[in-house]
Amino acid sequence: MDLADRIESFRKTLEEWLRGLYHGMISHPAYEKIEKEAEDAEDAFILACFPDAFGIPSPVSYYTAELLPYLEDEFEAWERRLWDRGTYLERKGQQYHF
Repeated sequence: MDLADRIESFRKTLEEWLRGLYHGMISHPAYEKIEKEAEDAEDAFILACFPDAFGIPSPVSYYTAELLPYLEDEFEAWERRLWDRGTYLERKGQQYHF
C-alpha cells in the first residue's frame, strides 16, 4: 500500500466518522425535537376537535364529527398515544431534561 492509498483510506474513514459524529450530535436530536413538536401540534388539534373522547363537553362536537371519517386512522393512533404516555407536563419536561 503506497502513501496515496493510505491517505485516501484515512480520508474516507475520517469523513465517515465525522458524518456519524455530526448526525449523532446535531441532526438526530433536531429530528427528534421536530417530530415531538409535530406530535404535540397534532395532539392539540385532535383534542380541540374531539374533546368528548375524554369526557370534555364541547358545543362544536356536532360539526367536528364530520371530520372523523377523514381523521379515522390518526384518531386511533392519537387516542392510543394519549392513553399510553404520562402527563403533558411529563412530556414537555423531557424536552428540557427535567
